[in-house]
Amino acid sequence: MKKYNGQNTKERKLKLEPHQVILRPLVTEKGVYQSDVDRHYTFEVNPVATKTEIKAAIEQLFNVGVEKVATQNRKGKPRRFKMRSGKTSGMKRAIVRLKGEDKIEFV
Repeated sequence: MKKYNGQNTKERKLKLEPHQVILRPLVTEKGVYQSDVDRHYTFEVNPVATKTEIKAAIEQLFNVGVEKVATQNRKGKPRRFKMRSGKTSGMKRAIVRLKGEDKIEFV
């Protein structure tokens, strides 16, 4: 284990390819507005992906420059169907800010 700021961290030996890091774009009303106004794009990403891997994958897959990456770990919500209760799966979401005049077109 490595020491990082006084905390023990495990080294990950798994190397993800760019298409394994980015699972899908999240196209919502809020996301479309943010992409038009602030150049922020939202993607669902692999839960083990780091910010640097996400940045490299976006730059390689879409040929754009990435300025900033913010991530969110979203918990699943409890749901009920008839007499059964369960839980939806959680996900990791990345909000990516692009450099300059770069754009990503989802057709």
